[in-house]
Amino acid sequence: MREAYRASIVHCLSDPGEGADPSAVEYFDDGLLLVEDGRIVELGDAKTLLSQCGDVALTEYPEKIIVPGFIDCHVHFPQLDIIASYGEKLLDWLDRYAFPAEQRFADRAYAEEVAGVFLDELLGNGTTTALVFGTVHAHSADLIFEAARIRGMRLIAGKVLMDRNCPQDLRDDPESAYTESRALIERWHGQDRLGYAITPRFAVTSSDEQLAAAGRLATECPDVWVHTHLAENNTEVDIVHKRFPTHRSYLDVYDQVGLLRERSVFAHCLHLDDTDRDCMANKGGAAAFCPTSNLFLGSGLFDLRSMREAGVRCGLGTDVGGGTSLNLLRTASEAYKVLHLQDQSLPATRSLFLTTLGAAEALYLNDKVGNFESGKEADFVVLDPAGSSLSARRTRVASSFDEKLFAITMLADDRHIAATYVAGKLHAIK
Repeated sequence: MREAYRASIVHCLSDPGEGADPSAVEYFDDGLLLVEDGRIVELGDAKTLLSQCGDVALTEYPEKIIVPGFIDCHVHFPQLDIIASYGEKLLDWLDRYAFPAEQRFADRAYAEEVAGVFLDELLGNGTTTALVFGTVHAHSADLIFEAARIRGMRLIAGKVLMDRNCPQDLRDDPESAYTESRALIERWHGQDRLGYAITPRFAVTSSDEQLAAAGRLATECPDVWVHTHLAENNTEVDIVHKRFPTHRSYLDVYDQVGLLRERSVFAHCLHLDDTDRDCMANKGGAAAFCPTSNLFLGSGLFDLRSMREAGVRCGLGTDVGGGTSLNLLRTASEAYKVLHLQDQSLPATRSLFLTTLGAAEALYLNDKVGNFESGKEADFVVLDPAGSSLSARRTRVASSFDEKLFAITMLADDRHIAATYVAGKLHAIK
């Protein structure tokens, strides 16, 4: 039987841009979303569709807003327990917090427990798809995939590749990086809603041989993803330039070994030039904009305007644990401030784009998720404008839907996620 969900409904058809192009957004004040077998059947005006669709199981969410499920383009599940760790820049933060946290994942039972908690936290914050870093331990990928499969989530993940400039017990080597990643690809990639990402941490922590092995794997498996960090911190950039003096840029290090291509996602991308941006766009790479992490670690400001003008695909990432929230609405509120500091605009509908369809485009999943086009997977979130007393008060006096959506984006947290649906199934409700 078809199921129908009634509420105000909004989704993006394309990038609204800084001018909030209304033709890029479809909004129904009283909308109906029809779902069957985990996929979108139709979206439209509730009264019209209800008169046409016959016998359906109807769920109504009065005074709520349905949006597509949020998509996190960059997050570290092993760093859940070090979120909000005080006072370091990137490289010191890795040594003091991130690496010790990841060493705990040698314990399979601990890794399994964190994987489940992490995914439940994502779903409780309205995130239904994510691109996820594991640890160097192959079982970290196995466990996050298994936890995602149980929950029906669309998830891309991979084991980390590191063989230098990190603790000895977090190192693999070029051969094990290749063989373990290859085995994980064969075990998980394309199973249910799961995909594999080749995951070198960043150029600082991989030898030339390991980067080459990762690139060989990317060439042999063109339908998997590549997931790494790029140009996050000035000190990191300087280290890469000194280590690779014959390469034009940090991005060129990845490009020369075959790690820049379609389905390559680079977190941060703060310190790039126009040549880098053009190269990334031309080769189909994407950027994960991680504003809470960039502010928390003092790394820099993401230039969304230049990236989009160059044609680079962009989506938001929470980057927990450097990021300070798994909630993509809160992340979008920080993105607004980052861009405001650069005299750029981020209207509410473009925030929605960056957390839904734009993120899906960055991950090359926009044929499957990201909006409510017929045939797409039925991942969606029910937002509650009255999730807090302050947001209830603020949204009551909003003079337009755009104003209401902006206020929700600025004020929201997990209290504003009334329900999360994954492939048409209710996962969490508050």
